[in-house]
Amino acid sequence: MKQVKPKRVLSVFLLTMINVATIGSVKNWPVTAEYGLSSVFFFLLATLIFFIPTSLVSAELATGWPKTGGVYAWVKEAFGHRSGFLAAWLQWMQTIVWYPTALSFIAATIAYIFNPKLAQNNLYTFFTILIIFWAITLINFRGMRTSGWISSLGMILGTFLPGLVIILLGFIWYFSGQPTQIAFTWGNLIPDMNNIGQLVLFTGVLISLAGMEMSAVHARDVEHPKRDYPKAILFSALIILGLSIPGVLAIAIVVPQQEISLLAGSLQAIAIFFEKYHLGPFIPLMALLITLGTIGSVSTWTVGPTKGLLAAAQTGDLPPLFRKLNKNAMPVPLLIMQAVVVSFLSLIFVFLPNLNEAFWMLLAMVSELYLLMYLLTFAAAIRLRYKHPKVDRPYKIPGGNFGMWCVAGLGILSSAFTMMIGILPPGHITITNRSTYVIIMVGGIILFSLGPSIILLFQKDSWKKITS
Repeated sequence: MKQVKPKRVLSVFLLTMINVATIGSVKNWPVTAEYGLSSVFFFLLATLIFFIPTSLVSAELATGWPKTGGVYAWVKEAFGHRSGFLAAWLQWMQTIVWYPTALSFIAATIAYIFNPKLAQNNLYTFFTILIIFWAITLINFRGMRTSGWISSLGMILGTFLPGLVIILLGFIWYFSGQPTQIAFTWGNLIPDMNNIGQLVLFTGVLISLAGMEMSAVHARDVEHPKRDYPKAILFSALIILGLSIPGVLAIAIVVPQQEISLLAGSLQAIAIFFEKYHLGPFIPLMALLITLGTIGSVSTWTVGPTKGLLAAAQTGDLPPLFRKLNKNAMPVPLLIMQAVVVSFLSLIFVFLPNLNEAFWMLLAMVSELYLLMYLLTFAAAIRLRYKHPKVDRPYKIPGGNFGMWCVAGLGILSSAFTMMIGILPPGHITITNRSTYVIIMVGGIILFSLGPSIILLFQKDSWKKITS
């Protein structure tokens, strides 16, 4: 009998492109541009202490436990279903909080097509968020094929192309001797590590490199995981850094630090570049392309994190309603609930007068919830080395258990440190009331994390019954 070969075998190149598409995005650049030249230092630091550990740990778990549910399955296997439910909940909840930040970026970008002043209008931002997210939700009802087509097109036209334009114009600006807003000196490269207000922005840098647990599910599709997966991670890091660092610096050299909009910083830089080089009529076109790219990114994430909750629902942790799928195998009740919660959270753009403050508060909350999930994931990886040492892992972190402790331990330390500084208000962003900010952050983390415990208090036996 002939041996049946896998239908799909990913090359190093294809896996690298999947990773870049998952992580890389122009929308993250304005946050990091607040650092100026020292953003280079923080990018490299975040890659070493977070991106690489996250990638390697996710690959081992994904190849050892290639089950539906991702982090839900991994953490459940290590610590039980309650912990698995919490991990899936945190992954879903951080995405819920993230949507308004990505959608507000879209709203600010669309404003540059019609009227740039709208980028600072609270009501315009709120209603644009509602319209776009509900439209994306309805489109995803049609299945992953439609969603994947939108994501692929958006990634090519709306991320790589505008990103390369920003980088190219940044190089031209710098080497043609134009005035810059930052000084390229060794002193500016190394940040002031004693300045807590500045260190807080590291949260934004770190979280911009998160998400490898999503693409790690493809590690098993590589022909030689032990050899090729680390190569893909290395190439992914080089490409992401190769795009992000010059892109961030291009924004920083033309937009004064105190004027950088976290929502529209990329378009601010493009507008300055284009006006200087007499390309003003093309600004709306670039805004349209970046809008398509971000919509594609949001579309990619709209369904992914609900799979963990769907797995939890199928084991009885949520009411039977939330395990229902439509004819396209999409979890419609979960998607509708998600859209309702996103609509509610987006009200922050109405009640906080400063859009930068609202954006950062949501981004910081995303970081806290996401990093808490990563703490569970890193701990699960260590636990499973002892609990199930004989489980076949096509990709396995080298160095035995000591190697796992080093890699996952570094991830735990970086996540815990970033969580501690992440609850503090940043120094470069206007915060209305700094004490209230900290209270809201701590209260939000506790409230969002208690979700699974509250739900399980009302759990009924009927939830665990399997229905067709």
